[in-house]
Amino acid sequence: MAKHQYLTSPPNIGGMPPAVPYIIGNEGAERFSFYGMRAILVGFMTQFLVTRSGVLEGMPQNEAQGWFHQFVSSVYWMPFFGAILADGWLGKYRTIFYLSIVYCLGHFTLATMDTSFGIHIGQKWVLALGLILIAAGAGGIKPCVSANVGDQFGDSNKHLLSRVFGWFYFSINLGSSFSIWLCPILLRSPNWGPRYAFGLPGVLMLLATVIFWLGRNKMVHIQPAGLGFLRELKSREGLGVLRRVWTVYVFTMIFWALWDQSSGGEWTIQCQKLDLHFLGVTFLPEQVQVVNGILILAFIPLFNYLIYPAVSRIFPLTPLRKIGIGLFLTALSFVVIWGIQAQIDQGARPNVGWQLLAYVILSAGEVMVSITGLEFSYTQAPNRMKSLIMAMWLLSVALGNQLPSVISFLIPKLKAAGFNLEGANYFRFFTLLMLAASIIYVFVSRHYREQTHLQSQEPQPDERATEPILAGGAPT
Repeated sequence: MAKHQYLTSPPNIGGMPPAVPYIIGNEGAERFSFYGMRAILVGFMTQFLVTRSGVLEGMPQNEAQGWFHQFVSSVYWMPFFGAILADGWLGKYRTIFYLSIVYCLGHFTLATMDTSFGIHIGQKWVLALGLILIAAGAGGIKPCVSANVGDQFGDSNKHLLSRVFGWFYFSINLGSSFSIWLCPILLRSPNWGPRYAFGLPGVLMLLATVIFWLGRNKMVHIQPAGLGFLRELKSREGLGVLRRVWTVYVFTMIFWALWDQSSGGEWTIQCQKLDLHFLGVTFLPEQVQVVNGILILAFIPLFNYLIYPAVSRIFPLTPLRKIGIGLFLTALSFVVIWGIQAQIDQGARPNVGWQLLAYVILSAGEVMVSITGLEFSYTQAPNRMKSLIMAMWLLSVALGNQLPSVISFLIPKLKAAGFNLEGANYFRFFTLLMLAASIIYVFVSRHYREQTHLQSQEPQPDERATEPILAGGAPT
């Protein structure tokens, strides 16, 4: 293949595409960077933030929760613009590569907060700038990465698509598990501190960018559609697809409103009030969430190779049914968290083992909702709208995070108005909301008609040369 002459359609092969290791390696390193930074964000804002004079002045808990969810939300609504950039003009590969550089700049900006320069400028301003750059970088590439995985497959190896999305998610949790355990240690260590805790994720994001660049010649580069992309978006089919997928996304939106509380948000704050000694291990508050990533690593092969096949022999598990079961499991996990908080409100100090139980239930729900949602979103999208529909999936995450963010900011005003959403009441509200959404989903999902759209395959030049010649002399 000539230099810079990339594949533009999936090759006719029966096995895994050659680009998959590079994409999964990139994703693992990128998720290390993102979740490591995210794991320590609330802890830094509440316990390490200083004024320009160097005086410790952390944010109030409800404000830190609110800004945390605003940041997460921005990471998931910016993909809409990344999708337009990728599908309309630059293509997925160039969009991912260019915005990964912006992403790296954001991480290294955060690493300067703990320096004399960062303190002089004002840590809150440096924090805001770093998070804006990370949101732009991560948000821009998010709709492209999972769509780029799907673009590597065609009819000849589409049977491997579900499996590769599982391994794709496996890499996410492998990377995040290491960073969630390590970054809190760096943050709270007197020998390291915030500059190293935020700097290490920047190094891993740089590594992710290099890995992605190294795989450029093995990837299928689907060309941007230009104005054709916009025409398809406004077409009857395009608008119909958007309407259909949002009948599902409106429910997964509630799932994300709850799930993101477990990953660096409200569950982490709850950990500050728990007995953190369990089975001989003493956790830091920010480290407990690492259990989620470890469980996902175990659950992906367990569900793919044992649970799903066994259940499907009795009750066929379509993607929509998997999502529905996952929604109910998520509600159940919050029942446990609600009970823990009720004990805390009464002056008790429950053991962290109870929250670990909630993580077991939530992680099972995550496997059924989040991984399935990636596959569902890719297959439901027409070929020129892959990144856009992935952006819609991510937009449901953004909208979901707006709910706990707004409620956190309004807690004092709601309490003054007679609506107390502090403590156990907060988790009770989300438990009942998720349960109600799950029940309604059961009836709505019955009317959804699933479709499957995969990239078309055409023979590559080397394949054409080896094809048989028919009697007329022309190659097939």
